[in-house]
Amino acid sequence: MNQEILFIVLAAAAVVLVFIAFRLGRISGRNAENKDWEKNKLELIVRDRIKRSRAVLGGQFSEQLAPFLPDFPFNPNECRFIGKPIDLLIFKGMDEGRIDEVVLLEVKSGKAKNLSKIERLLRDAVNDGRVRWQQYDVPDELVKMQQ
Repeated sequence: MNQEILFIVLAAAAVVLVFIAFRLGRISGRNAENKDWEKNKLELIVRDRIKRSRAVLGGQFSEQLAPFLPDFPFNPNECRFIGKPIDLLIFKGMDEGRIDEVVLLEVKSGKAKNLSKIERLLRDAVNDGRVRWQQYDVPDELVKMQQ
């Protein structure tokens, strides 16, 4: 009788140990899968950021190169690169010693064809005539202090 009870207890203990080993194996496997998934996800994130960074750099390069492209509609000598919030200021006629028109030019390249919110607001301000000339004179005291 004692041997039967001992056998039942040992069998139950073996079942419990097998169950625990099985659960630990599954948990360990999931952790390994999660680490692989996280590593792959990190690689995808890094690749995406590099791709976006290249697109931004390509766009910035295009903005500065635009005046020298064959189909550019303005004289490159009359262009001044600003960058933000508008890419170029064009002073039409400046090369001949006059100013016929001032053009605010936004350059778009690749898939980026839509204006940003600030670019739209600037376009609207220009189209609505909310543009003016102002001069700022540096105080004479500051100029004299630098000499």
